[in-house]
This record gives sequence, structure tokens and C-alpha cells, in this order.
Amino acid sequence: MPRRARPPGDEQLLELVQRQSFGYFREGAHRTSALALDRCARDADVPGVPVAIGGSGFGALALIIACERGWIARTEALTRFGRMLECLEQATRYHGLYPHFIDGDTGATVPFSPQDDGADVAESAFLFQGLLCARAYFDGATLLETRLRERITALWLAAEWPWFIQGGHRALTWHWSPNHGFALNNEIRGWNECLIAYVLAAGAPAYPVSPAAYHEGWARGRDFINGKEYEGIALPLGPAWGGPLFFAHFSFCGLDPKGLADTYADYWQQNVAHTAINYAYCVRNPRGYLGYGPACWGLSASDSMGGYAAHAPDNDLGVITPAAALSSFVYAPQQALAALRHFHGPLGPRLWGRYGFIEAFSEQHDWYADAFVAINQGPLIAMIENYRSGLIWKLCMRIPEIRSGLTALGFRSPHLP
Repeated sequence: MPRRARPPGDEQLLELVQRQSFGYFREGAHRTSALALDRCARDADVPGVPVAIGGSGFGALALIIACERGWIARTEALTRFGRMLECLEQATRYHGLYPHFIDGDTGATVPFSPQDDGADVAESAFLFQGLLCARAYFDGATLLETRLRERITALWLAAEWPWFIQGGHRALTWHWSPNHGFALNNEIRGWNECLIAYVLAAGAPAYPVSPAAYHEGWARGRDFINGKEYEGIALPLGPAWGGPLFFAHFSFCGLDPKGLADTYADYWQQNVAHTAINYAYCVRNPRGYLGYGPACWGLSASDSMGGYAAHAPDNDLGVITPAAALSSFVYAPQQALAALRHFHGPLGPRLWGRYGFIEAFSEQHDWYADAFVAINQGPLIAMIENYRSGLIWKLCMRIPEIRSGLTALGFRSPHLP
């Protein structure tokens, strides 16, 4: 009788998941620009998918990790960054910021919606988070690395953050269009995934925003201060039940929440509480959904049966997003490990594919997504790496402009003087 294969150890499994997911940003990237496609189908490439700007920022972090862990050579990483920057340099920008989607061959804007055909502040912030970390990582004296840093800095210096504060307003505005102006009128007020945008905008050397944008804009959001208990856990900030779990991931791929605090909150406590509430809710499973439990949890924005949805305890459709739990290793390591072993083990035949775990699934509805999506694949790789080595946190928190932004906004951190 043949021996059964021994299941991989914890570190082996983390390495496997990160490396398999990295394939999304290597083999699955746009063939010309090497930037991240918005999504990739589970089994075959689909033509005409646009490049995602925020997803490409997370892809930049994934490239750094791949280089550090030896999955690709440093020369390959530099070559890929060169292709990415070539497209980003020729892409249409709006006062220095990028749209949500672009054409990976031409750099032309691909409208996200009829009136969202210009700059997207949040997506641009995620891109710059990744590029500035790459500038910090590739610190060698070679011509290739020197030129990479110069090109990233040139793009970064062109970002005119104050333009995106409407006259008479305080907060950054999410979208601006050359055809419709601020017609969408969506101010970026907390709590959500956009903290990094304010840190970058406050620390920008060429076009910074006043700290008033943070204190009188972001921190005056309807869903900023919370202070209530959910599942017996106090939640400092955010909407009821915390919202989708990616709020604790996107900005914190780079910003180290350990010891990070300001006048409003301790951001480690915030993210740990948010994660614990999400986990406890799934374990309690008040709606009785099939599959939910201690090893099957994680509600966040992802594909769903009827389209994209911001899954959360107060918007629970029975859909689990694997990246929600797996990007939470830093906040809940044992719970995340249980989910990882469950997703890769019993559920593996239905969830595992060419680029790691699929976007989402629902055992209740016998539904399994047929795609991988950049803005979940990238944070999964980065946040697992922060759990394993702290690599991206260390890089990001030594960036002068990040440090300046945090200081200007009144943050405290072990990384700051």
C-alpha cells in the first residue's frame, strides 16, 4: 500500500501559496507592459482585460518579494519594472494621477464607468505605495537600479494632490474627470482602505496637502469613529461590524500598523479588532450558511453570485473570500493558518488553481468563482510576507516621504524618531 504524502509544514505552505499567487503578476501580467491585469480567468487567458492601476501597485510589492525570496532573478525583476514604467510614463495622467484602468499597450484610459474616466486617487495611491517600495528596495549603485529610482521619483513628483481637494472643501476627492470634473463628488472620508492616500498626499515633496485634509476631511467621515462592540469586541473606527476586511489590508501592505497611532486610534488595535469581529461572526454564523466555521471565514469585497459585492457581516451573502483570511496572518495567525489548511486541503480541488486560490466561493450556493483578481492576489502575497519577515513594512516605513507624511499628520510609530 503506497504511503500517503505528508502534508506540507506551515512555512512550506506559506511559501507555496505566495509563490503560486505570484504567478498572477508574472505569467498572468499584461504581455507588453508587465502591469497587472484587473483579473485573470481560472483556466485560460481572456483578451481585452484592462490593466488595473491599484493592482499594479500591489504587483510591484509582489515583484519585490519574488526577488527577495529568489523566485526570480534581480535582473528579471528590474527588466519587468522597466517595462512597467515605460507604460506608466506614456499613460494618460490627470494632474499626475492615474485612472482606475488603462490599456496595457497604449497607456490610454479605459473608463471604469461613464463619469469615471479620469483620475482615481485611491488606485493611484496604491500604485505609488508599490513603486516607492520598489525605489527603496532597489538601492544598488548600478545604472539599472539608479535609473529605476529616478524614473519612479519623476512619476511621484508629478502627482498634484491638492488638485483633488475641491474648492471650499477639506477632503481629497476620489475621482476627477477632464470631461465631468468632480461630478461623482465622492470625497475620501474615513474609515476605509484609503489611509495611505492621505499619508502620501501629506508627505509629497512637490505638491503636498495640508494636514487639515486629514483631520477635517478624512477624520470627519460618517463612518470614522465607532467605539461600539460587535461579537463582544470593541471596534475603535469604521462602519458597523467593521466593513469588508480589505480595510485592514490595502493601506497596511506598506504601513506597519504595529505601534502606529494618532489622536484617533491605535491602528494595530483597530485592525486586530476588525479581524477578530469578522472571524467571530463567521464562526457564530447567524444565518446558518453551509461551510462557515473556525477554518472557513473571511468576508471582504470580491466576486459574488450576482456580481461584485462588498461582503461583510452586515452584508453577508454566504460568500467567503480566501484572501480576506489569508491577508490577515499578521492579525490572527492561528485562525488564518486554520483557514489556509482548510482552503488548500479539503476545499483544494475546488479553490486551488494556476494562480493560487480563486477569488471567492460559496458552499451554500455551490458557487465557485472562475477568476483571480489583482487587488486580492497582491495584498495576500504582501501581507503574508509581512507576517513572515516584515519585508514590505520595513521598506515602506523607511521611505522619507512616508515618514514625512506620518509626522505631518501627527502619527506615532516605532519607525519614527
